[in-house]
Amino acid sequence: MLAWQQGGLLNSAQFARNLGVDVKTINGYIDLLVDLLLVRRLAPWHSNIGKRLVKSPKVFVRDSGLLHALLSIPDKESLLSHPVIGQSWECFVIENILVAATDDVQGSFYRSAGGAEIDLLLTMPNGNLWAIEIKRSMTPKLERGFHAACADLNPSRKIVVYPGKERYRLAPDIEAMPLQDITQQLFELAKGI
Repeated sequence: MLAWQQGGLLNSAQFARNLGVDVKTINGYIDLLVDLLLVRRLAPWHSNIGKRLVKSPKVFVRDSGLLHALLSIPDKESLLSHPVIGQSWECFVIENILVAATDDVQGSFYRSAGGAEIDLLLTMPNGNLWAIEIKRSMTPKLERGFHAACADLNPSRKIVVYPGKERYRLAPDIEAMPLQDITQQLFELAKGI
């Protein structure tokens, strides 16, 4: 069930109803999967900014290969036509970014009740925020929700991670870049380069 909910908001009560068990049991199993590094619970960003924010974490099966096996996706062609492709890419990007960042960089997501959303929000040790939108398209387009979220939070960097190989500007303050480039930047920050 977690695989089908890849990248969705965690709803333990719904899982409990579907499986016919107690919510505490579901939460215990999810805690175990998190402790075993099989599942990531990505916490929502929150602060007192006067907005109604989503408070449930997102849940991801951390290993793309395991996710694809759980969903019986045998090959690349099947994956490309599967409805989970976007969430699979999003999790792959989030995992790589969070592994490249130091332990004092906090990862979260931002979503308001009004539809403002950022896929990954990095809180740097100095308090700066990096807003990261994840798109599987070779020509990424940003939705209104990303711009609204950036207006709420005023991040110091706005980045769109996409599967291409070139870095370019989508707007004067928004850069599109490959996953490799952002992980390299985080690695260099960690090493003080």
